[in-house]
Amino acid sequence: MTSDNLRTRGLAEPSLAIAGGQPVRTRPWPTYDKGDAFISPDDEVAAYSAIRSHRYFRYDDRPSEQTCAGRLENRLCETFGARHALACASGTTAITLALLALDLPPGSPVACPGFTFPATPSAILLAGHRPLLVECDADLHPDLHHLRQVLDDGARAAVVVHMRGYASDMPAIMDLARSRGVRVVEDAVPALGARLRGRYLGTFADFGAFSTQSDKSLNTGEGGFLLTDDEEAYARAVVYSGAYEGRMQRHFPGGAPAVDDLAYPIYGFRMDEIRAALAGALLDRLPQRLAAHRRNHDYVISGLAGQDGIALRRPVADGAHLGDALMFRLPGATPAECAWFARAVAAEGIDARALGDPGCVNVRAFWHWRFLVGADPVRARAALPRTARYIGEAIDIPLSANLTLADCDDLVTAVTKVAAAFRRR
Repeated sequence: MTSDNLRTRGLAEPSLAIAGGQPVRTRPWPTYDKGDAFISPDDEVAAYSAIRSHRYFRYDDRPSEQTCAGRLENRLCETFGARHALACASGTTAITLALLALDLPPGSPVACPGFTFPATPSAILLAGHRPLLVECDADLHPDLHHLRQVLDDGARAAVVVHMRGYASDMPAIMDLARSRGVRVVEDAVPALGARLRGRYLGTFADFGAFSTQSDKSLNTGEGGFLLTDDEEAYARAVVYSGAYEGRMQRHFPGGAPAVDDLAYPIYGFRMDEIRAALAGALLDRLPQRLAAHRRNHDYVISGLAGQDGIALRRPVADGAHLGDALMFRLPGATPAECAWFARAVAAEGIDARALGDPGCVNVRAFWHWRFLVGADPVRARAALPRTARYIGEAIDIPLSANLTLADCDDLVTAVTKVAAAFRRR
């Protein structure tokens, strides 16, 4: 259906806000880029205290356990049940450090999903390796059959993404990887705090990489961390992150492994003390934030269940999602039709986007990654046809932890209203 047809259809539905009708809500939909943040006065005090200390560098004359970064890392280990944690500059650097620490041969092929944020393949490139994109299934999880094929074709490692807070099937993926001697990094950047069968995402693989960017469960503006139980790989990651002149030893109070800290390049991927202080304070309220996300997500899903023409994204197991995003597909709809649907929902006062909108670049659509797939989007989509189709049918709506149930009711009302008009097209 052409854009003109879609505009005409909208005008034929006078109740829709996109056609001049009354919107469901006029208050802004809360998102991080509009200033929405899960921050308390206590969190602010922690950051101010770090600023007033004038000690912004984690490797000053204090022992590691007395620094904000060191205390944060210890608490992350306790929270997630990991042996080692490293606070760093971003989720992208966390993925990169994990791949560097695996000590793969330069230029190794590394599998990653076709549905992810471009930071994932960018981190693979930054680590000096070659991304191999893997198809996704109808729920936008990595397709295990295609992943098996990619591994059998020679991938030396895999980066598995829990995209938009939904867990990938880590037990199955780890069984597959281990059977082929392949190392795995979990990109848990979009899913900090989510669990799969009672276990935190980011703790299944050789490394787990996380972000503390502005819209994440620990929101410090920028930042990230990695988790691992592999002591020697952790030591290499510490050196790569920027622990020079013996500072790597500070991360091992019981004695460091035999890793030569002059044998690896040193990159400025460290987290500063101010962000570490803020992240540590936010960690106290992480359970509260996770509960809010879960409540809002489950409430909305319940309200939309059974809607004709809408395929709600299904988790790989009950509860295996963070809950900070609502995703559904319009099966059989064209990208232009999905774009109209998202614009109509947005006109009702709910921020929504069609991931495959032909008139708006969304970088979660892999055919826009010209740095990786080249300048021809048609050819890029043809290389991953199923993923291209499912992304082209996908609608994405952010769910703030600060939403009230009245806000959630507005979302359900808006999507239901637009869906009814869409069915009558």
